[in-house]
Amino acid sequence: MSEQGYMHRRVQVEVAWFVALSDCGFTEFKPLSSGARTYLLGLVKNFSEADGEAIKAIEKVTNHDVKAVEYWIKSKFEGRTELMAAGEFVHFACTSEDINNTSHALQLKAGRDQVLLPALDAVIQKLREMAHAFAEVAMLSRTHGQTASPTTVGKEIANVVVRLVAAREKIAGIALMAKMNGAVGNYNAHLSAWPEFDWEAFARKVVETPEPLGLGLSFQPYSIQIEPHDYMAELFDAVARANTILIDWSRDVWGYVSLGYFKQKLREGEVGSSTMPHKVNPIDFENAEGNLGLANAVLRHLSEKLPISRWQRDLTDSTVLRNMGVALGYAVLAYHSLSTGLGKLEINEAAIAADLDTSWEVLAEPIQTVMRRFGLPQPYEQLKKFTRGEPMTRELMQGFIAKLDIPAAEKERLLAMTPGSYTGKAAELARRV
Repeated sequence: MSEQGYMHRRVQVEVAWFVALSDCGFTEFKPLSSGARTYLLGLVKNFSEADGEAIKAIEKVTNHDVKAVEYWIKSKFEGRTELMAAGEFVHFACTSEDINNTSHALQLKAGRDQVLLPALDAVIQKLREMAHAFAEVAMLSRTHGQTASPTTVGKEIANVVVRLVAAREKIAGIALMAKMNGAVGNYNAHLSAWPEFDWEAFARKVVETPEPLGLGLSFQPYSIQIEPHDYMAELFDAVARANTILIDWSRDVWGYVSLGYFKQKLREGEVGSSTMPHKVNPIDFENAEGNLGLANAVLRHLSEKLPISRWQRDLTDSTVLRNMGVALGYAVLAYHSLSTGLGKLEINEAAIAADLDTSWEVLAEPIQTVMRRFGLPQPYEQLKKFTRGEPMTRELMQGFIAKLDIPAAEKERLLAMTPGSYTGKAAELARRV
């Protein structure tokens, strides 16, 4: 996603266009030999930092980055008669944006598929493993910060997995678009050279043919000078959605660590505070939350700005597009922090169980629900008066149950219930994810 990567992809696009032109049947540009093709593909495959610096040196003279790429490629033709004869077909009929928009799409393709998604997948996989491992570990819920119907640790993690998988599918499923249609999208220059040739079909072929002979992207048939960037906005919004889910989870797991539900594996020599020796801080989740926020700030600006261009083109998109790697980089940093943090967590079942055992008031819900089933008067109101604002114990709750006029089997079932057993389908849902 760097300037180096941008130059690399520009060379790839120019070479793909040049080689494909040689196969169009034009009298003036014969098909390239296999040796020439291998050499040109080698320029792409072996593109180095030194090559990038050479292009930047040319750019200092041209003050134009795409023209610098064109001149660099032509410089590589020296001493090769076949290529030197065809040199003016490099960048033939193209506007700079034909090269740039395809290069950006190739950068996003590689960045998404080779870096971002694998990092996100590692988080999803770890969370899935935790959901299964802790499927039956009962845990007190908190709604509005207050004690609420119990769940399981695994089920709460499963909720995150399901959301992330859906977000991940959106990211992976967005078609990366590219156009190769000239200065304002009408093939003006192309048709001035060969009016009878089907330039749109040719451009589509170059864009859609898989790498390395083509670009392996989705063809955009309508554009101004720039590709509209709607797909980019969709992609960045999809990444931001996944990041928002992970901010939610980072804050929740931070809270669970604070409650003592999770302990963190200790590392020899690690310091949690410069003055408080006892501290083991949940820094990985804090780092993740901070980087996810930075990622989303840039991603949302990109998604709001990029689809907007004055008339047939202004240059503001080019300026901000160089920050795609910044946005995705912050996200990847966060995913790595989360993977590290999740790997340090150890469940503290004793603390979780102790919390449940001091929260017998949560059984007011099932008791009043069973009372409703058997038609007892004002069950909700009775439990509200009995429990609201009062500390509840096993003895108090079971004493209330014992006085209920319900069938003996149902009474025994309620008497056997504990906060830790009142978890509904939570374990099944967690195992199923």
